[in-house]
Amino acid sequence: MKKYIFVTGGVTSSLGKGIISSSLGLLLKAVGYKVTIQKFDPYLNIDPGTMSPYEHGECYVTKDGAETDLDLGHYERFLGVSTSQDNNVTTGRIYNNVISKERKGEFLGKTVQVIPHITDEIKNSFYKIGKKNEYDIIITEIGGCIGDIESLPFFEAVRQAKLDLKKENFLNIHLTLIPYLSTSGELKTKPTQHSVKKMLEAGIQPDILVCRSEHKLSKEVKNKLALFCNVSKNSVIESIDAKSIYDVPVLMREEKLHSIVLDGLGIKKKKPLRLSRWKKFLSNLHSSKNLIKIAIVGKYVSLHDAYKSISESLIHAGANLNSRVEIMWVLSEKITNQNVKNKLSRVDGVIVAPGFGKRGIEGKISAIKYVRENNIPFFGICLGMQCACIEFSRNILNKKSANSSEFDRNTDYPIIDLMEKQKKIVNKGGTMRLGSYKCKLSKNSIVRNAYKMETIEERHRHRYEFNSTFKNEFNENGMITTGINEKLNLVEVIELKNHPWFVGTQYHPEYKSRVLKPHPLFISFVSKIKSIKNG
Repeated sequence: MKKYIFVTGGVTSSLGKGIISSSLGLLLKAVGYKVTIQKFDPYLNIDPGTMSPYEHGECYVTKDGAETDLDLGHYERFLGVSTSQDNNVTTGRIYNNVISKERKGEFLGKTVQVIPHITDEIKNSFYKIGKKNEYDIIITEIGGCIGDIESLPFFEAVRQAKLDLKKENFLNIHLTLIPYLSTSGELKTKPTQHSVKKMLEAGIQPDILVCRSEHKLSKEVKNKLALFCNVSKNSVIESIDAKSIYDVPVLMREEKLHSIVLDGLGIKKKKPLRLSRWKKFLSNLHSSKNLIKIAIVGKYVSLHDAYKSISESLIHAGANLNSRVEIMWVLSEKITNQNVKNKLSRVDGVIVAPGFGKRGIEGKISAIKYVRENNIPFFGICLGMQCACIEFSRNILNKKSANSSEFDRNTDYPIIDLMEKQKKIVNKGGTMRLGSYKCKLSKNSIVRNAYKMETIEERHRHRYEFNSTFKNEFNENGMITTGINEKLNLVEVIELKNHPWFVGTQYHPEYKSRVLKPHPLFISFVSKIKSIKNG
């Protein structure tokens, strides 16, 4: 039998269920178990693909083309394993599946109800990954908080799952908040007590409490929580605020979370727990004296989670190179040809971020013109690559009206145009070019030297592409198309000749960066910046 761990939350959202799940997964993997993590979100959208990044942060794309919650990025970065369509399920998808079955007559005329039909569909999704032989332990994160109306069917499904599974195959970890009142100088346990009471009302007794706090929990506080929440004293885990999310696995190891989980599941370590490489990463992350400043230019920079995978990829690459990357967030809407020097003159490198829509595009183009002319290392991702093509067309090829047909349908020079297969698509959700595709890299190119291989596979999320009509003209004038999808004849990578480091990718390399295996393009980018700074 597979082992199932359900991670739930109480008191407030954004406590870090995804980071706790990822940290626990890392520790269990380190002692020899095959682990995966799945996220169940209570919103009615089918997936985050049509949401603004301001709603839930970035939309993370899996290898098989699923548009998912950003927590799946944490799962992949911590565990170093790929997730799939099955690792992220929403209320919208659950109801869509049930209604589709009802329309086909699969319920044989029965009245379709939340219990058992919706909860059965949720449970089927809980167990789907477990039916594969790839994993020993499945960690399931339930989004939202206990007490949320939209989460009720998920918690009921968890209650039923406890009945379905043997006692030693089920574990509930409840993440909660212990607030500190500065006026009285006290940590307050009452919110956690009420949260656990809500869990009990739902028929679920937490096995382990993970308590987020700004201050260390005293023995008295832990004993009080154990007494009033009906858990053992050893099962009250302190999760104090950390310097970075990557410190959390080490803190959870010190709290012996993995050992308590193994005991609860009736299993033992298969090998000793060693985190030497992880600790080396942390040492470089926190103590490096080499500071590198990189600007991320985008339209959603007021919410840093909108570009979570990019910022984390920079952190991975920096620590790998014994450097600390400081990110400067620059709103593209506020950049003009007049102020671009003031906004970017103090950075060592620039990333122009992905996105959709016309807002902020001219600011991105101004930023690219500045870095091109001033030999500042540049990395354009997806729309960032497309903006680099537009800037080159306008200012080097002298096609002043060059644009993307996304922004100007009547442009004389549609340098970026809608992909042929996208032209008849009406529905927006899940219809872009999504997931992993192959790309062939040119010899002696920056990207070929970075990857150290000729053919790569990278993940995509776009509707528009480089217009191959202009490919020869670009190559003849110094903007080289160094990455091609030969099957679809699509330009995937551009590089500028006679520039220290100027690369644009149609794909999203940030989705494949891992803590212990940083992405080669981010390594190459940060390495070039470091060498320039060191003379």
